[in-house]
Amino acid sequence: MTRVFNIENLVRETVKGLKPYSSARDEYVSDGSQMIFLDANENPFDSGLNRYPDPQQRSLKALFAEQKQLSEKNILLGNGSDEVLDLIFRAFCEPAVDNIITMPPTYGMYKVLAGINAVENREVLLTLDFELDVAQILEKVDDRTKIIFVCSPNNPTGNAFSKSDVTRLLKNFRGIVVVDEAYIDFSGQESWVASLQDCPNLVVTQTMSKAYGMAGIRLGICYASEAIITVLNKIKPPYNVNQLTQYQALKRVLDETMVQEEVEVILKERNLLVDALNGLDFVKKIYPSNSNFVLVKVDDASKRYKELLDAQVVVRNRSNQPLCENTLRFTVGTPEENKKLIVILKALN
Repeated sequence: MTRVFNIENLVRETVKGLKPYSSARDEYVSDGSQMIFLDANENPFDSGLNRYPDPQQRSLKALFAEQKQLSEKNILLGNGSDEVLDLIFRAFCEPAVDNIITMPPTYGMYKVLAGINAVENREVLLTLDFELDVAQILEKVDDRTKIIFVCSPNNPTGNAFSKSDVTRLLKNFRGIVVVDEAYIDFSGQESWVASLQDCPNLVVTQTMSKAYGMAGIRLGICYASEAIITVLNKIKPPYNVNQLTQYQALKRVLDETMVQEEVEVILKERNLLVDALNGLDFVKKIYPSNSNFVLVKVDDASKRYKELLDAQVVVRNRSNQPLCENTLRFTVGTPEENKKLIVILKALN
């Protein structure tokens, strides 16, 4: 039976009555070209960065809104996706009362943020094929379950989950389903952003750190209904995205051709890496990937990790994650890096 979603039943009582801090730059809209700024106690001497950044990141949101065919009211930007995820916890989860559901092996920050916010994290393991066990997830839900986190494509497994499975969660859960799409640009699948109008309990997070190659500027993007974004804006720090980040993000998002070319190179190199790994005796299994990395089961992950490290190659040993015994995660590098890696791997064989 489809459950009715009512955001008022989810928001923390302390957040419902909260009035967001209004900064000096929230009180008017202008490009500032004819303004004398005497409102924010800034140093008046121009250094290029002596003024506070736009607290609403209007130019950047307008660009994302145009690309995604959404309203700017459907977008919230954060200091990396981790800040966006933390805001979702703080807006909807009552500490020491509510719970969330995650599906290990998955992105570790969901569990960390649950601990920081004193929220119970109920775990439902993926199947042996790294798929969602929807029946078990819904079985874990109770009246205090506020959020289900779905990382798709998933980290560290690399696979994207089926649309039908995620749809079942959205229709049968009256809380919020967060679909983390950090790796969506490598997947070939349609983003869940296209379903926002039909799914009031859907939140989609994306990032500039992966396909856009801007991990250093820390910019996370949240797409959701206007009602959810309004709640998150209540608790967002006023200047959470700095001026340098906004400037660099604008330049990079406008360069769509270059971003797409880099994604295509990464996908080509991923296929070459998989082909090379397939020919190695110590490689036991290569898991299908919809991302810019490949999860590989080997004979002895600790041994192979150390051998690669000794050869000046750093990969990630994921053996401490559920269902990931003796696995290494290889991020796809440049063509030159990939060639060197393949030579080193073959020498280990």
